[in-house]
Amino acid sequence: MDTLTAQRLTVTIAGKRICHDLDLIIRSGERWAILGPNGSGKTTLIHTLAGLSPAQGGEIHLRHRPISAWRPRERATMLGTLLQHYDDPFPSTVLETALIGRHPFLKRWQWTDENDIAQAQTALTAMDLSGFENRTIATLSGGERRRLAIATLLTQNPQFMLLDEPTNHLDLMHQIQTLSLLTRLVTQQNRALVMVLHDITSAVHYCDHALLVFGNGDTLTGTVTAVINEDNLSRLYGHAIRRLVTPEGDVWAPAFSNN
Repeated sequence: MDTLTAQRLTVTIAGKRICHDLDLIIRSGERWAILGPNGSGKTTLIHTLAGLSPAQGGEIHLRHRPISAWRPRERATMLGTLLQHYDDPFPSTVLETALIGRHPFLKRWQWTDENDIAQAQTALTAMDLSGFENRTIATLSGGERRRLAIATLLTQNPQFMLLDEPTNHLDLMHQIQTLSLLTRLVTQQNRALVMVLHDITSAVHYCDHALLVFGNGDTLTGTVTAVINEDNLSRLYGHAIRRLVTPEGDVWAPAFSNN
């Protein structure tokens, strides 16, 4: 079974400890949510797990091999990362941008072929961007650009998908469509998914494991059933969180006070 593992992982940023001696095993077929308040280091942690930022202690292994031993292009054939922010330094079309996902698989001086284009077009259709192929990215709204970034990741077709706030800028319909699509990919193709999320309800509905990042070096990992409860969430966010039972499933919301 393919795994992404962290052993005794310690990560800090600007002198602030994000995690200490974290042990984590992410297996194919699992869907992980990373939850925590703003500034707790969720983005830095996911960058570290992806091999984009160095850890201050411990080890990370991808398929039982140190992640530092993977060449970036080789690693990108197995692991894909959706960043929270992105820059577009060069003008390009939607299709050209989606095809960036195929670059790790191309040999030197090799161009994308019809199969690569077909994969990109399939991903664009999945993200409700069919017909956008020839539009320049400068003409897209924030939500459309976010969907294009996810389509590029889907075109890359990695075994491990690490996404930093994938629903950022998306309207409600596209949030649900995107999370449902990612869930299906994990279930049907035995991939692994790790997502930084802010919505607790979405995390519980679409994920089976959770990593809570408290912002003081403490973390808590386990199945959603084991770690998602009112006490843990209230401690995590520094505010009372309540579970509301509905016919469609549990909804998690902050407690409100009239004081």
